[in-house]
Amino acid sequence: VQLVQSGPELRNPGASVKVSCKASGYSFSKYYIDWVRQVPGQGLEWMGRIDPEDGRTKVSEKFQGRVSFTRDTSANTAYVELLYLSSDDTAIYYCARPESLGWSWGQGTPVNVSS
Repeated sequence: VQLVQSGPELRNPGASVKVSCKASGYSFSKYYIDWVRQVPGQGLEWMGRIDPEDGRTKVSEKFQGRVSFTRDTSANTAYVELLYLSSDDTAIYYCARPESLGWSWGQGTPVNVSS
């Protein structure tokens, strides 16, 4: 199992960012993809998940109305898009896939929001 994420992003406040997570080594549609972030100095924060098979999503209440999860099954890739960025969104964003005894993780995508 391998999850490879897109590269670092720098955004101005008020902008949006879209991060990708390309999966390989397994059947993409068979496992949820979760998105988690880590703000500097804080713990992991769950943002939500997508079921690649049918595109259904579950979104953390904190991000309702500001985040969307999509996928492209032809490219085995999941995406998270976060709107209306503020400096509070500066974090490393991770995709993760559940395993029987844990998780497989992407390498993380740093997103820096600064004017």
